[in-house]
Amino acid sequence: MDSRESAEMYLETIYILSQKSEAVRKIDVSRYMGYAKPSVTRAIGLLEKRGLVSVDDSGILQLTKEGRQQAKRIYERHTVLTKMFVKLGVDESVAAEDACRIEHYISETTFDAIKKHMQQYG
Repeated sequence: MDSRESAEMYLETIYILSQKSEAVRKIDVSRYMGYAKPSVTRAIGLLEKRGLVSVDDSGILQLTKEGRQQAKRIYERHTVLTKMFVKLGVDESVAAEDACRIEHYISETTFDAIKKHMQQYG
C-alpha cells in the first residue's frame, strides 16, 4: 500500500466513523482498521501535517474541509464500485474488497463513466 492509498484509507475510515458518532478518536480508527494504535497515531500525525485532519485537546478527530472532500470522494468510489460489482454477480464481501483496492487507482474519467452508467442503468 502506497502512502497515498494509506492516507485515503484513513480519511475514509474517519469519515465512516464520523457518520456513526460525533466523537471519533484514534482508538476507534485503530479498532475499525485493525491497526496498532501507534501506527494510527503516526498516520493521523501525517494527515494533520497535510491539513486533512485536526485533533482537539480531548483527542477527537475532525476532518478539515479538504479532508472531508477527499474522504467523501473515496467513500463514493467505494460504494459505487461495490454496487457495480454486486450487480455483475460478485459476492458482496468480494465486491467490497475489490472496490477497496480499485478506488485508490481508478482515474476520475473512468470512475465518472462508471458512475454515470450506474445512475442510468443501475
